[in-house]
Amino acid sequence: MFKKSIFLLSILSTLLFQGCSDKSNGNDMISTDEYVLTALDKKQYVVKKVTDGFILEGAEDKVVIFDIFATWCPPCRAAAPHLSSLKEKYKDKLIIIGITIEENILDEKLKEFADTYKAKYILVNSDQNRRLSNAIVKELKLGERFPIPTMAMYKNGKLINHYVGATEEEFIDSDIRNALGN
Repeated sequence: MFKKSIFLLSILSTLLFQGCSDKSNGNDMISTDEYVLTALDKKQYVVKKVTDGFILEGAEDKVVIFDIFATWCPPCRAAAPHLSSLKEKYKDKLIIIGITIEENILDEKLKEFADTYKAKYILVNSDQNRRLSNAIVKELKLGERFPIPTMAMYKNGKLINHYVGATEEEFIDSDIRNALGN
């Protein structure tokens, strides 16, 4: 009887600890290397961590800029029309995703930011925003208290360049041209 009890206890312990493992079993909805972002128009974008950086699903051979910002930040406000200008210039060769660091911001406030500061690119308001911005900033080695705006430019998951604070449109434009081979 004692041996059966020990045997049963060991099986239960094994199942308990295996159930608490941090290893993925393939059934997770979002892996630790995947981020699902929801835009103001409710369209969803999937970003994945890859060896060299981050890749936006479906954006192969396009330049992707992740703009980490806040609606109350003066340099972030100033950057929005410049990013919109670049988006207009490069059309379908460039995707810009504005990732607000503000927790629980209302979509209306983000829409007001877009209208006021002419942010004519994708703005996401998702519970994954902070997680992704922290992962990007960690990859860039900017520390926990990073400045905003912080922008990271990727092509096919490879980091092209990153910018911290107010950055001249011409510098970003030059990097986009180089990434596109122009």
